[in-house]
Amino acid sequence: MSKNSLYKLKKSKEILLQTFRRYKRKKNTLLVNDTEEIKTALLELQERILEEDRRGADESAKQVETLAKIFLPKSSVLKFVNFIGALLFALFVAVLVRSMLIEPYEIPSGSMRPTLQEQDRLVVTKSDFGINIPLLPKHFYFDPSLVKRAATFIFTGANMDIHDVNTMYFYLFPGKKQFVKRMMGKPGDTLYFYGGRMYGINKDGLDISKELQPSSLDHINHVPFIHLDGKVIANKKLSDGIFSPIYFAQMNKQIAKMEITPFHTIKTELLTKKSNPLIKHYFDLWGFKNYAVARLLAANDLDSSSTISGDASLYLELIHHPNLENAKIERDPYGRVRPSLGYNKSIIPLTEKHLKTLFNNLYTARFVIKNEAGYRWGSSRKKDTRFAPEFIGVPNGTYEFFDGTAYQIKWGGIKEKLPPNHSLYTFSPDRIRIFFNIGMEFDKRFLPEFAGPNLFSSRYAFFREGDLFVMNAPLLEKGDPEIDLFIQNEQKKKSIASSYSPYFPFIDEGAPLLENGALDTRLIKEYGMTVPDKEYLALGDNYANSADTRDFGFVPEDNIRGAPAYIFWPPGPRFGLINQPRYPLFSCPNVIAFSLTILLIVGWWIIHKKRNRLPIDFD
Repeated sequence: MSKNSLYKLKKSKEILLQTFRRYKRKKNTLLVNDTEEIKTALLELQERILEEDRRGADESAKQVETLAKIFLPKSSVLKFVNFIGALLFALFVAVLVRSMLIEPYEIPSGSMRPTLQEQDRLVVTKSDFGINIPLLPKHFYFDPSLVKRAATFIFTGANMDIHDVNTMYFYLFPGKKQFVKRMMGKPGDTLYFYGGRMYGINKDGLDISKELQPSSLDHINHVPFIHLDGKVIANKKLSDGIFSPIYFAQMNKQIAKMEITPFHTIKTELLTKKSNPLIKHYFDLWGFKNYAVARLLAANDLDSSSTISGDASLYLELIHHPNLENAKIERDPYGRVRPSLGYNKSIIPLTEKHLKTLFNNLYTARFVIKNEAGYRWGSSRKKDTRFAPEFIGVPNGTYEFFDGTAYQIKWGGIKEKLPPNHSLYTFSPDRIRIFFNIGMEFDKRFLPEFAGPNLFSSRYAFFREGDLFVMNAPLLEKGDPEIDLFIQNEQKKKSIASSYSPYFPFIDEGAPLLENGALDTRLIKEYGMTVPDKEYLALGDNYANSADTRDFGFVPEDNIRGAPAYIFWPPGPRFGLINQPRYPLFSCPNVIAFSLTILLIVGWWIIHKKRNRLPIDFD
């Protein structure tokens, strides 16, 4: 027998220990002679192992194996029970580790771009704020002082109004999906939106604006709404087919109500007046009036009432100041005839210079082009091309634009910058119109010319210090003739509007600051949004493509599970620590969690060593 065919001493020891455990379980069922034969063989094998006699141990181990097959066979039931037991133990350990210590996490959408992108792989630490109870939205221990504003965090969607929140863990345990967002408001904070920025005070009235917008996140902007009318609740239909009453919810809180009276007029009510009588208009909420929904129109898309001087290839339409004063009855995108909010609209003619500015700052959702038809990455409409925009001459592939740069997405989410001569960079008014109007949805139903109820795409505009920002960059700058003319027209429209159909101009109201530069805490208190007790405001970095608190409401404290620590895939400049304020490494919950883990590992090792120590006491 060659040396290579000999069992190693470690293998012989494993045979000894496994057979001895089976022998202990079954020795009372064996004949006396059989018991003695097995015991003698085991003693001999142990002696050879202790003497480090590899050849002798090999012979004894094979003899023990033969005896075990004859007298100690494993039944199919026992094998199955052992397998299930091992599987359940592994699952138990995995659940504990993923719930209380660390967990790998893959980003499924673009809601946190540019910080986190689709197909990014993260390591999430689960003990940054407390000790989680596995599989339940609760904590053994939680320290709210460890939660940092403007930092990212992970929470479960359990008991929240989130669409498609159910999932399965390990294909066995029903659970709720987890989400990653940026924490932009703690309990008691009162917040106000202006210019893509957030201003606020904490529960003690202290200015927290610098915490909300640290210099490292200067490129991240926030918008207070996803849709101007928010979430529309329409449960009842009248005899004439009109839905009434209608409730409008923002941050998943009902803020306005409309209903049809017996005289077929629209009765409106601003529900927030009950808690804050200083708010007179829907658009006063949280800085809504500082933001507009934007889209690009061709000349034949313009409303007949538009009074525009001069010709332009495209026009920027701004839909702003949602209000109850100009309420109307119309058919919504779901086919319901119902009362609707009123809006004001503004038009700005755009030159080729403006269009190139938009193109040079273009960002889109990640999208796929197949056979010159485009659809959003991850969409279920892959085979339905009825509403897919056409991209003639663009090769098949997965793409995205960010800050005017086009990328192709390779295997595993790896990005490759496209060369300047790529067909996606072909500039034309129609190409920028398509990309701007439906570059987040990739659905032609969002185009202005599409027949049917208007769908407003996820493009926004806002003023900041006199500049008009579109796609996070100044399109018109303070002092430009175009912006001065625009403001003059806005003021004129306000002056000639009737009292029963007022016009609210879209102009720069300025940041909520006093003349000395200090925060205007009075304005914040009067018009800001206060985060409820034991709840948190979660916003995506990519406000144009993020379902977040603006849709599903504030995040309960019990739902918080941990925080992303670093990106380990794909390789590139974002690899490593995430752009956020740092969480303390040696916090109380971290020390508790990892100390317990170390103790459990050491305890297991001691028991394991004791259980596998030689010599064995056969008596």
